[in-house]
Amino acid sequence: MAPKQKKPVEVRFRHLDQEKWQEVRAIQVGDRRASVWEKWLDFTPGFLSLYAKWDPGMMIHRHGHESDHVVFVIEGEMSCGDVRCTPGMHITLPKGAAFGPFVAGPEGVVLFEVMMGDPRSWPADPKGFERLLAEKGARRLPNPPIDLPEWLEDRRN
Repeated sequence: MAPKQKKPVEVRFRHLDQEKWQEVRAIQVGDRRASVWEKWLDFTPGFLSLYAKWDPGMMIHRHGHESDHVVFVIEGEMSCGDVRCTPGMHITLPKGAAFGPFVAGPEGVVLFEVMMGDPRSWPADPKGFERLLAEKGARRLPNPPIDLPEWLEDRRN
């Protein structure tokens, strides 16, 4: 019996301009909506690479991910906890660690991110995030619908 042939491994190319924006998170800040927008450049069970734009003042709760995660700031700024993150800042989040909360600066922020495995997150301080939202005159909005791969369940919190 002949050995089973594996599907050849091939390089993949994707251009940012050919990918669609997905609104993945949203909050209400005063009278305006602030969101996180992402273009998923490659999404497999092994990793997710994405380009993200956060609207000015967008906030994300302190959280961790089910995999190692890296974030690189391209434009604008944000805070991650007490750390001001400006262009060129690289953040490494090992699986099991938590970071944040995040607050986008007055011009918003543009990021490149890679999650090496399951990209889903878990909350680390929900009460602290509710206090932050109240301090900033903001409130959570329902998670916008997103087009996840069929093999991944939406567990956004």
